[in-house]
Amino acid sequence: MVDLLVDRNAKRNLPTMKTNRLTEIKIRQIKPTERPRKVADGAGLYLEVAPTGGKLWRYAYRFCGKQKLLALGKYPDVSLQEARKRHAEARTCLAGGTDPSDVRKVEKQLGADRAKNTFEFIAAEWLIVWSRGKAKTTIDHTQSRLRNDILPVLGKKPITSITTLDVLTALRRIENRGAIETVHKSKNIISQVMRYAVSTERAEQNPILNIYSSALQSRKPKHMASITEPARVAELLRAIESYKGTYQVQAALRLAPLVFVRIGELRSAEWADIDLARAEWKFVVSKTKTEHLVPLAVQAVEILTEIHMLTGEGKYVFPGIRYGRPISDMTINRALQSMGYDTKEEMTGHGFRAMARTLLAEELGFPPEVIEHQLAHKVPDRLGAAYNRTKYLADRRKMMQAWADYLDGLKTRK
Repeated sequence: MVDLLVDRNAKRNLPTMKTNRLTEIKIRQIKPTERPRKVADGAGLYLEVAPTGGKLWRYAYRFCGKQKLLALGKYPDVSLQEARKRHAEARTCLAGGTDPSDVRKVEKQLGADRAKNTFEFIAAEWLIVWSRGKAKTTIDHTQSRLRNDILPVLGKKPITSITTLDVLTALRRIENRGAIETVHKSKNIISQVMRYAVSTERAEQNPILNIYSSALQSRKPKHMASITEPARVAELLRAIESYKGTYQVQAALRLAPLVFVRIGELRSAEWADIDLARAEWKFVVSKTKTEHLVPLAVQAVEILTEIHMLTGEGKYVFPGIRYGRPISDMTINRALQSMGYDTKEEMTGHGFRAMARTLLAEELGFPPEVIEHQLAHKVPDRLGAAYNRTKYLADRRKMMQAWADYLDGLKTRK
């Protein structure tokens, strides 16, 4: 049973002073003494004055027969009026059979939980996960955009309360200074943080999905995003090896850099076109409608042999969820996005072709005509001969194996 004889018990312990209620003037006139002193305001509320002159609001009360004390703040940070308000709230809890100290503990915990659910807190957590295997410059750029452009607007907001308008406000702030590229890069960062919050069950939806392209200024058109720096290619290859999606998609990701065909040709690859014994893949190029031959390196044959045990009875090498159809045209890009890559700015499925074209020439020194022929591009011919799928075939076989070995070396390089 709650003991409501709080005033009588509190007053019993107070020093002999006038018990008339405090005023701001009286509080300012209180002088410290050698020992802490208590100056009552009434109903258990008093001001504890330290020998150093500090003044702390306290509420003395009894709950379930035990004497208890509740701190209400420091004067003058907490004024007399505010102290009385907090005191009244505590007494209301007490009258209802609840210990005000327990209420205070719950409020503090709720405050801590709310702090952990802010965009800033979750973004910091996401950054730790996303940064694994990333180049220092990439991490620095992302941190800079968060610090300078995103957190000042969204940082303190609870993740569950962030709306499409909130995000648009943050992006328009960047847009107004003319940094259009930064707008879209920041949009991607916000989206990744929100996706992380959804996947960890701290948000229900990603407000970015409701921002249409027409709501922001468009970027200047540019070539398909591709990674061509050897160190960053190594990071990408290691990220692919650690990909946690379906086995079919991981196999497609592992094969993509080895064969560097158009992504539509990769996803719709058919077992009928692949000869594992001869290490060849023949198909009709979707863009030019010409026959093409891809010599398969040992590493590519190994990947295809592994997945053949899973999908070899069907038509497609990489079947999708829907029966009788291959994986969708967005599957590879979505997988890259799930690994933290911006498919508009950093790497796209089509980017494996630019990666191979650049590094085969610059790092491995293969002739442009051999590379371009393997890419199924039209190559100027001195004799004006038509495209021939077997042209430079011996050179292309050597090149494809050298390329696969080079990628293996990058992947294991520390």
